Amino acid sequence: MPDLFDKRLLFVTGKGGVGKSTISIALGMAAAERGLRTIVCEVSSQENASRVFKKGEVGFNEVQVADNLWAISIDPDESLREYLLLQLKVRAMRDLLMRSRLFNYLAAATPGLKEMVTIGKIWELALPDRKVKKGREYDLVVVDAPATGHGVGFLQTPRTFAGIARVGPIHNQAQALDRFITEHDTTGVVIVSLPEEMPVNESASLERQLTDDVGVAVERIYMNAMYPERFSEEEARRLERVMEIAEGPANAAVRAALSEHRRANAQRGQLDRLAASVKAPIKTLPFIFKPRLSVDELHRLAGALT
Repeated sequence: MPDLFDKRLLFVTGKGGVGKSTISIALGMAAAERGLRTIVCEVSSQENASRVFKKGEVGFNEVQVADNLWAISIDPDESLREYLLLQLKVRAMRDLLMRSRLFNYLAAATPGLKEMVTIGKIWELALPDRKVKKGREYDLVVVDAPATGHGVGFLQTPRTFAGIARVGPIHNQAQALDRFITEHDTTGVVIVSLPEEMPVNESASLERQLTDDVGVAVERIYMNAMYPERFSEEEARRLERVMEIAEGPANAAVRAALSEHRRANAQRGQLDRLAASVKAPIKTLPFIFKPRLSVDELHRLAGALT
């Protein structure tokens, strides 16, 4: 398997509800444990990392949450303010423009602008020579990207802008972002799935869209929340015979064990179906029987990722 941590930028996506935010944080923790200075980026002002590490809202700030690990919640409006300051160089001019009702109207009416400035900020974080004053240099940027369909459009935004603005600085900057996203040596995509019919279908379709339409490298697919295989088929048949004669709590316990065994078998069937439909290597992750994952459980998941 290719080493994910040789990249500078990793996008994590998948169908909504498959655990991509959790996997993004766990990937960041795994990289940090390897000694890489890592930042986990959440888009659309999400605050999952701050809740996990009990740091309060990190907002549009690079906040250290653990050794070698930082987090940021990217707000598109703040990204636009920062972009304008980098272009205009004078804060007063930036603030004047941001107060203009006409400018704000045009910005709100421009399709994909929020996605464009968000990707621009992600790119800036991944640069070895940061454009922001006193910006830290990171070895790896992990992005908790939008889910499935929106995720594909999100990654296509620079190419779309480059096509619309055929000349000028915006065209050049959009092309630079698109080249960075599609450069396989530096940037990769991780897909997160679940061992269920719909997530498997969407993951297979998503891989084709990302590789064929966007041109990014899908480095890994994580099959999340796999039940353990506790019993062989012979042991399961013995349990079925026991269930016929057991009563009360013993019957309920055997019934629960068999139910989990059947679900584990069904999950393996979905895993086989995914493996037959995709080209990227697949890594399975365990189902962690907790209603909400703590830092300790995320450390366990980070170990399973690699």
